[in-house]
Amino acid sequence: MIQGRRIVRTFLAVVFFLLVVALFRPFDSPIRPPPQSSRPDAKIRFKPSSFDWTTVRQRYPAKLIHSLPTSSPKQFPPVQHHFRDYTHDATTVKRQEAVRNAFEKSWKSYRKHAWLRDELAPVSGEGKTTFGGWAATLVDALDTLWIMGLHDEFLSAATAAAQLDWADTTVTSANLFETTIRHLGGLLSAYDLSGERALLEKATELGNMLYMAFDTPNRMPGFWLNFKDAKRGTQIAGTNDPSACPASLSLEFTRLSQLTGDPKFYDAVSRVTDLLERTQSSSKLPGMWPKLISFREGTLNHESGFTLGALADSLYEYLPKMAILLGGQEPRYEKMHRAAMEVVVEHLVFRPMIPAEDNPHDILFVGDAFVRSDKIDHVPESQHLSCFVGGMFGLGGKVFNLPEHVDIGERIARGCGWAYDAFPTGLMPEIFGLVRCGSVKEPCVWDEEKWEKEGARGLKKGFSNARDPRYILRPEAIESVFLLYRMTGKEELREVAWRMFESVMKSTETKLAYSAIADVTVKGETRRLDSMESFFLAETLKYFYLMFSPPDVISLDEFVFNTEAHPFRRPK
Repeated sequence: MIQGRRIVRTFLAVVFFLLVVALFRPFDSPIRPPPQSSRPDAKIRFKPSSFDWTTVRQRYPAKLIHSLPTSSPKQFPPVQHHFRDYTHDATTVKRQEAVRNAFEKSWKSYRKHAWLRDELAPVSGEGKTTFGGWAATLVDALDTLWIMGLHDEFLSAATAAAQLDWADTTVTSANLFETTIRHLGGLLSAYDLSGERALLEKATELGNMLYMAFDTPNRMPGFWLNFKDAKRGTQIAGTNDPSACPASLSLEFTRLSQLTGDPKFYDAVSRVTDLLERTQSSSKLPGMWPKLISFREGTLNHESGFTLGALADSLYEYLPKMAILLGGQEPRYEKMHRAAMEVVVEHLVFRPMIPAEDNPHDILFVGDAFVRSDKIDHVPESQHLSCFVGGMFGLGGKVFNLPEHVDIGERIARGCGWAYDAFPTGLMPEIFGLVRCGSVKEPCVWDEEKWEKEGARGLKKGFSNARDPRYILRPEAIESVFLLYRMTGKEELREVAWRMFESVMKSTETKLAYSAIADVTVKGETRRLDSMESFFLAETLKYFYLMFSPPDVISLDEFVFNTEAHPFRRPK
């Protein structure tokens, strides 16, 4: 009898302990230990490429003038909202699983039909070579596999990535920007999450190849890394290159220096930052840099167009992110960000003219500016690509203590969500025009006569056109909605995100995966374009998944994302 009572007491104690754990554990995280922790026999092996770029003598070798900061990181204000009472409820779990299922469907088709190719053609089932043939989708999706807890698939993909041969390609040049953000960023992030050393070795090998692009007379890289020119030492910077290209390498090259201890990568991109800092006030719109820059001459004054969309976008995005990655030890990034955003608020951010009942959040959009000899034209044309600006304003507002910028960021993010809802497919066009009502500070009153004159028949009130009606599976809108949710804790943003996700699924799904579509304005069946860029798995589905994940999964206080949604660990 006594023995029986002991057994019962022991059983009750175990039950009580399990109940306490269940009650007080805040939420489950799908980020699991690295594969090697549970599978010691599955270590990933690095295989060197058939050509070693460190053996190439540089024609314009650089004496290092920039070194990584060595003092203790600055204590930034928290970026994330404090989710004190967060509950990972059944609805959220179901939505998280729906996103993972969409990813798994796409990944399985990529494995079956396009393994080691850059992209899957989601209608025809063919493989595409679009970025050198270096398995762009595979490398780009490594960290998504890890974050979603698909560790068997991660192990298989990481093993293949660690054996890529950068010399095995049919192209003669590499797109410096795209290869950096997708391949280098993807490998560094996968290493940051998994600790698999082979991935860092492969990233370093790629970094040494991309570093050759800086071997020019003024150490400014061109848009393309031409392999023959790099080996001959005959490269020169461009005279009319997108400003975002050389100016959007800083996060990846800096992280590579941090992880390897080799300062040359940080030194290379810091020279581009020197140019940006030196010229910021000398453009035709002082405070901003134009769409196109002569990096060969180091001048800005021949270009009159200014945008946060294509050609210039991630130049601005990387300013607050570099401040974070460097632990606040390099103050010029904050200075440049503040100066640029003052001009952006004055000339690019605008309020669309929308009936008051359709605009409860006083939404904002981002347009373009064109400087003429006697005036500045404010162009109320927006892009899906520029929806990232909401998250950028929010991030800069948080870390630089600019609460009004967090508000602007939220209003831009909500504007992008509103634009999704405005079309029959539930998706935003690639490029569209709006009826401009005024700047951020000006009041906006509905003007029926102006709408009759400028508005587009057949589109929701507020729009003047859908100039490029495609949707190409872009991530920027969900990126900002996710970031502002994590920053503000406003649960209704999750409902915005869920409507967006359901629309993406309904309007783009194919038998194999998901496809870009030709026209978001159509009612009924959409026309699939047989294209699924790697960013759909690397960014779009990752941000949707994180939207419905517990807030400690890739916390914004622990990681900073590159422009391809690859999270890098913040310094402590």
